[in-house]
Formats: sequence, C-alpha cells, structure tokens
Amino acid sequence: MMDPGEAINVQDLFSIKGKVALVTGGSRGIGLMIARGYLESGAKVYISSRKKDVCDQTAHKLSEIGECISAPADLSTVEGCKYLADQLKAREEKLHILVNNAGAAWGAALGEFPESGWDKVMDTNVKGIFFLTQHLIPLLENAASPADPARVINIGSIDGIKVPRVENYSYSPSKAAVHHLTRVLAVRLGSRNITVNAVAPGPFESQMTRWMFEHMLPEIEAQCPLKRVGAPADMAGVALYLASRAGAYVNGVVIPVDGGICIN
Repeated sequence: MMDPGEAINVQDLFSIKGKVALVTGGSRGIGLMIARGYLESGAKVYISSRKKDVCDQTAHKLSEIGECISAPADLSTVEGCKYLADQLKAREEKLHILVNNAGAAWGAALGEFPESGWDKVMDTNVKGIFFLTQHLIPLLENAASPADPARVINIGSIDGIKVPRVENYSYSPSKAAVHHLTRVLAVRLGSRNITVNAVAPGPFESQMTRWMFEHMLPEIEAQCPLKRVGAPADMAGVALYLASRAGAYVNGVVIPVDGGICIN
C-alpha cells in the first residue's frame, strides 16, 4: 500500500519531458494549442492532419520549439487510421500520449441537412477515434505502467453536453458519442494501464468556430460566466494535466473547458 505521507516532487508532477505524443488535427486550432504545449514541455510530438502541405508546414514551424514530426492521414476511414498507426509503429516502440482531436463539423437547416454531412462528421469524429486507438493499443501498452499509465485524450465538445444554438445536427451527437466512447474505453483499457479521458472545449478560436466568432462573439462572451473565450494556455493546461503524473489516476471523465458555459 502506498504511504499517504510520501513526499511529492511537485516539479515532476506535471512533467511530460521525454514522452512521445501523437496529436491528430494538430496543424491548427485546438490540436495546435495542445501540440505546442507538449513541445514546450519537452515531449516529442507527431502531428497529423488530412492536408499534407499544411501538416508539413506546421510541423516545420513547431520544430523551432522541439522535435515535431508531420504524419498526415485521413482519419475518417479505417484505412487511414491503420496507415497512421503503421507510420508510428515504424518509427516508435512506445506511444505515451494519444490525443484524438481530428474532427469535422457540418451546418445546415434541419430540413436540408444532407446524409453526406451526417456521415462525414460521424466517420471523422467517432469512427476515427475508435479505430485509431484500436490500432495504437500495442504502442500505448509498451509505454504504460501502473504508476504512469499511457494516456488517450479524446477531444469532445460542450455541444455534446448541452444543445448548441447553431444547427449542426451531426456534430452534437458525434461529440456525445465521443464522451461515452471515452467511458467505455476507459473501462476496457484500464487493466492494461491505459487511461482514457475526454476534454469538452467551449469556444476556442479555430477554423471550425470562425463563423461563430465573426457573427456571435458578443453573445458567446456574454453567455460565459468568465465573459471571455478560451485561450491557448487554457487548452494546453488541461492537456498537460491529463498527460502528466498529476493526472495518472484520472480515468473515464469528461472535463468541460468552457469558462462555466455548461452550468450557466
């Protein structure tokens, strides 16, 4: 049994120095915020996105901070998930942190919402998370120990917790599915020393939120008890917590990072 009075090295508590991380959708938005935070904390980071040129350019820029490697892939297909996993397996023996951030959205009126918009969002946001995680379990297990598990961090959304104001009919259910898939995988993978948690972001600046920020920013800020939108440090902070020793005993939870919008 652990000694409850055992000394804690606070300096190491939030460290991920020397760990290997994969951040999908890491070329922009929330994924970029997390990737940069991990690099600045001493991790080796792979970033993936569907567009190779954008992924390459972002990785090159981030390499000014630390070791960042571009690994483009289309994660809306099982084949794309396996391709990315195989790329990692060819280069690494261990993967300490998997951030499933790649996502898609689609907006249309209820009577006009197309099947293609439904399928694209569900395939990327839900199917992609499951199958990429499935294919990377061996690398995650290689990095895992009881005291310092491997980490899977899924990026959901507060739109998966509350009904959004915009008409994005496939996005909200997809993020609710991400939250529950997180719980299911947390139970299944816990015995393998792999924790699975989710972050549910509120409004952060990204390509996905550009329209809302251009047309609804005052309303969004007014709805938030903190009266502001999220900053990069807000997202990097929770991602570091979940990936470090500080979050080693956190499993199967969904953490809203929204300034309190969900409770307002």
